[in-house]
Formats: sequence, structure tokens, C-alpha cells
Amino acid sequence: MRFMVIVKATKDTEAGKMPSEEMLAAMARYNEELVKAGVMLDGAGLKPTSQGARIRFEGDKRTVIDGPFTESKELIAGYWIFQAKSKEEAVEWARRCPNPYDGDGEIEIRPFFELEDFEQGPAIDHHRANEQALGRDG
Repeated sequence: MRFMVIVKATKDTEAGKMPSEEMLAAMARYNEELVKAGVMLDGAGLKPTSQGARIRFEGDKRTVIDGPFTESKELIAGYWIFQAKSKEEAVEWARRCPNPYDGDGEIEIRPFFELEDFEQGPAIDHHRANEQALGRDG
């Protein structure tokens, strides 16, 4: 099963404050442990929402909204994608994470939908072909 581990943004991350050398080193060690265990599929930090954009959908209309998104209560500062046997295993790996915050904060763990979760048919076959083209099992 794949899981997204979501690092929630803070005022510091939204202000563009970079992590300390100590935090970068701790995260590098943690990521190395995840990679060696075959758990980490991907992961990265995200720049502040001031450097991003959103697309609002209203029927067929698309509206681009430039950041920052200060009105949002929960923003994302980074993520990992884990491969684990269960939610419990993903939680245990996430619990080992160095605290990415100067104080309090939280990370969220959510499973991905897999193609097997959907009713099988031509649309899922098309998605499966796309997954295979990306080099994933699909």
C-alpha cells in the first residue's frame, strides 16, 4: 500500500524560513533509513504558497489564483510517499521522523487509492496503461 505523509505548513515555512543544518542532517539520516528499508518512494519540501498558484474550477471555467493562500487553515510544507504493508506500519515509520517543527506541529498519513479499489473497466485499463508507461506496476 502507498501512503502520503503530509507535513503541515507553519508560519515559518510560509515565510520561507529554511531548516537548520541540524534539521537537514537529521532528515537526511531519516530518509536514508526509509530508503534502505524500501519504504520511501518519494519525498520533498515545498516552497511557500507565495510562490504557487491554484486553479479554481467553476463548471467549464478555470481561474488562476496566485499565492499566497493566507486564508487557508491547513497548508502543506512537504511530503513523503511511503510503501508499507499497512497503515500501522506507515504510522510507525512516520513516528520515527525528526520533529520538522521548531515547536509543535503535526504530520498526516493518508492511503492512496489504488487501481484495484475501483470498479474495473475500460477507464481503469486506460489508467493502468498510463501507470505502466510511467514505469509503475499499475
